[in-house]
Amino acid sequence: MLECAVIAIPHAKRGEVPKAFVTLKEGAQVTEQELIQFCRYQIAAFKCPTTIEFTTLPKTSTGKIQKYLLREKEWVGYEKRIYGG
Repeated sequence: MLECAVIAIPHAKRGEVPKAFVTLKEGAQVTEQELIQFCRYQIAAFKCPTTIEFTTLPKTSTGKIQKYLLREKEWVGYEKRIYGG
């Protein structure tokens, strides 16, 4: 893995769950399930991403990941960026 970002996405039952966006190193191969399983061994279950999207992460001119762009894509159709009742 080269880099990743994790954001909260809406979930009907839990309110929000983590989703990871991952950029792999050139030539690297790993599946979504392998990464999720690795995370389950390393961190608490509620912190584990439920889904992983392999993509190129949006960055600023200084190289900082623009997580707000990732959030906007996932929260389309919701008034607030906090979900749950």
